Amino acid sequence: MLLVFALLVVVPLAIHLASAALAGWRYLTPGPQPEPRDTPFLSLIRPVCGLDAFDEETLRSSFRQAYPAYEVIFCAAREADAAVPLVRRLIAEHPQVHAQLLIGEQRLTGNPKLNNLFKGVAAAQSDGLVMTDSNLLLDRDYLTRLVATWRDDTGLVSAPPAGSRPENFWGAVECAFLNSSQGRWQLAADSLGLGFAQGKTLFWKRAVLEAGGGLEALGRNLAEDVASTKMVREQGLKVRLARRLFAQPIGRRRARAVWDRQLRWSRVRRDGFPGLFVGEIAQGPLLPLVGLIGLVSIGVAGVWMLPVLGLVWYGAEWALCRVAGWPAGARDLAAMLVRDLLLPAIWVATWAGRGISWRGTDMGPDSSAKTAAGPAE
Repeated sequence: MLLVFALLVVVPLAIHLASAALAGWRYLTPGPQPEPRDTPFLSLIRPVCGLDAFDEETLRSSFRQAYPAYEVIFCAAREADAAVPLVRRLIAEHPQVHAQLLIGEQRLTGNPKLNNLFKGVAAAQSDGLVMTDSNLLLDRDYLTRLVATWRDDTGLVSAPPAGSRPENFWGAVECAFLNSSQGRWQLAADSLGLGFAQGKTLFWKRAVLEAGGGLEALGRNLAEDVASTKMVREQGLKVRLARRLFAQPIGRRRARAVWDRQLRWSRVRRDGFPGLFVGEIAQGPLLPLVGLIGLVSIGVAGVWMLPVLGLVWYGAEWALCRVAGWPAGARDLAAMLVRDLLLPAIWVATWAGRGISWRGTDMGPDSSAKTAAGPAE
């Protein structure tokens, strides 16, 4: 038992510290910069659906890119969508940027976001397609950093969001999930050459997307994140993540909204990569804590080592947040604790069902495949 307890402590803790170090290193070292000749014309495509608290700020950032040449294409499924008046006003306020709003929906998949994007991809004038969610705040060098990430063996450049500006405790919990947990793991994996796509940002070369079956093929899984990763790897290419993450303002959150969102993403990961998902039960401090309690119970370790484990574990996360510029106050440390209390419950609840709900649309493994096409609205 001594060996078992020791392994439960040492292995997860070592992986935790290594992942924090790999993610933090990306913020301590400068990333590559593209040569002027390597800045092709790009199409920035942003689907909108409803209106969120920060949408004016996040959508306005589309027009403020320090990039030589690009267009912006907004996509709405219906004329009556609440975001349509805002998008039209922003386009009128920025005549220096070629931008347009397209209305309509091609129901070729069970994924409403993809159905909203078809017309934007068809209208894009570039072979460089940057699909970006409406709630992502784009740095002025957003497009530049995506282009700089591309390599000869790249099939897709992506980036998970970094939560910013939480306005209440549950907003801080959302950031704790996004940043020093999910963001840390994804950045660390990418540093080891194992990048996974995240739907907030998908930068495609049109040839790669079409070779894999186009947008319609991205509807084969519960979410386009998983399908994108599989499509790229099937072509012998890699998903690469931008060196640093881009901010998503969080604002206020309710406990139920945080739970529902994390459960949805958890089921997406289970559906797409079940083998990896099984190991997610080990991502928090539960196993090291159990192992250390075991060592204390047999007299090998002192009780004083329990708080030391907590200091080392959360100290690594706090240091990463400080280096990366993510929320890192006392409330955020408390949010990390609550997140880690929720992780096992979310992992167990994920096995209770396979479907998800996204903005009022129910989706399951069967409905994520191609559905009967309806006329554009």
